Amino acid sequence: MSMYRNRFFLAGVLLILLGIQFRMVDSFVLNESTTRMLARVTKSTPVADNSSMSNFMMSVHPKPMKRVTPPRWLGLAMIAVGAVMSCHALALPRQQRHD
Repeated sequence: MSMYRNRFFLAGVLLILLGIQFRMVDSFVLNESTTRMLARVTKSTPVADNSSMSNFMMSVHPKPMKRVTPPRWLGLAMIAVGAVMSCHALALPRQQRHD
């Protein structure tokens, strides 16, 4: 027995909740290992700054961490797609049980 309708509904609800979460936050700060992996994958090198302020900040907080700011439309798009998926799940016919 396939749970096609239930899976569509669950995916829609999860997208709605994730979209609400994306609308509530301004930015994410990645941890050190994720920042290093992202720099390796994108092959970008951080710009070395020799100013006294950056040297002081590196001595206080030496771990490099990247701040990711998601676009504002992403949360709304996730909410919209989740709502469509949930409504589509409600429109799907229920499966009949054959015992």
